[in-house]
Amino acid sequence: MQRTLGSHPGQRLSIGIAGAGLLGRLLAWNLAHQGHQVSVFDPASGPQPSFDGQGAAGFTAAGMLSPLAELETAEPDVAERGWYAITRWAEIRADLARRLPAPPHFAREGSLMVAHRPDLGAARRVLSRLDALTQERAAPYRPQALDSHQLQALEPGLHSTLGPLNAWMLPGEGQVDAVGMMQSLQADAPSVVWHWGRAVSQMGPGYLSLAEDASSPRLRFDCVFDVRGVGARPDTPVRGVRGEVVWLHAPGLSLQRPVRLLHPRHRVYIVPRPGDVVLIGASEIESEDRSPMSLRTAVELMAAAHSVMPGLAEARILRMDTNLRPALPDNRPDIHTEPGLVRLNGLYRHGWLLAPSVVDEALERVGLGSLQGITGATVHHPHPVAPLAV
Repeated sequence: MQRTLGSHPGQRLSIGIAGAGLLGRLLAWNLAHQGHQVSVFDPASGPQPSFDGQGAAGFTAAGMLSPLAELETAEPDVAERGWYAITRWAEIRADLARRLPAPPHFAREGSLMVAHRPDLGAARRVLSRLDALTQERAAPYRPQALDSHQLQALEPGLHSTLGPLNAWMLPGEGQVDAVGMMQSLQADAPSVVWHWGRAVSQMGPGYLSLAEDASSPRLRFDCVFDVRGVGARPDTPVRGVRGEVVWLHAPGLSLQRPVRLLHPRHRVYIVPRPGDVVLIGASEIESEDRSPMSLRTAVELMAAAHSVMPGLAEARILRMDTNLRPALPDNRPDIHTEPGLVRLNGLYRHGWLLAPSVVDEALERVGLGSLQGITGATVHHPHPVAPLAV
């Protein structure tokens, strides 16, 4: 007989998780530290990133935590969840630092939006939307215009051959080392049983079945979590949205904050990482193509970045990474819960911005606590995720 989750405080439950991406690792780390028996199943060969377009989408991300910037195209509640996530990631990183010798990089020094002078009109339309929404929702921060001297003082490497850059500071925003955090969450959950090379083909309340063992009996758990992303089809109406990132090694380049270039055609971001690494990427491409990056895309991304950071001219290309982000028809996250089964999907391009909030809410719904149970944070939870209409 299946036990009622959360009805017996301190009870050790058996948990099955399908998917070892960002949501799967965050859930496994959380539930293992609560004392539950956790098993994770994933088709990847191991926990390390493969950078071949086939692994977890969480590895192919710049880790930007940009609630203000995302207001350009996302719903206001995404930003609210983003502010929540920044506090959560800071707490999680601090918790990891108490046990791991090299915790992942996390910073919260704000981010920048920049635009060339010919594109000022387009940039102003974006900033007008951001300003209106931050006032309407009483957001904790608003964009702040910077003059050339202020920009030079903050980021001396940012300037344009087309004339002075227009720039705005987005205070309060941050970034997390996506690859480092994914690896740390897995490394800091030693009691979890990780089943690599094992794809889940079917699942339902309290059970899951493995693709290669169709004749074997179902594996039984007190609760199972479906966090397979694009792999959750056909159970979830999810599609893949292509993301592309260029990794550069740029010794001596002075950049402290993520930068977004506002452009009529491009939404290019430039993100610094420890070790003189810089990531350049585009937000989204409506395609399920997992093939390597095209010449045109690579040239456009790097040319756009070079136009505001001439110092990138001598950077060396480390790799070009592509992957598919899971998106639902309304481009919003969905949390589905029923006794013994939880499905989380649709983080779209906001994976790192939404994951802590979505995990917290899902665990609270089924009586398994939240990240608060580990970190001790007391943060007001944003509005719940609305159920997906299908």
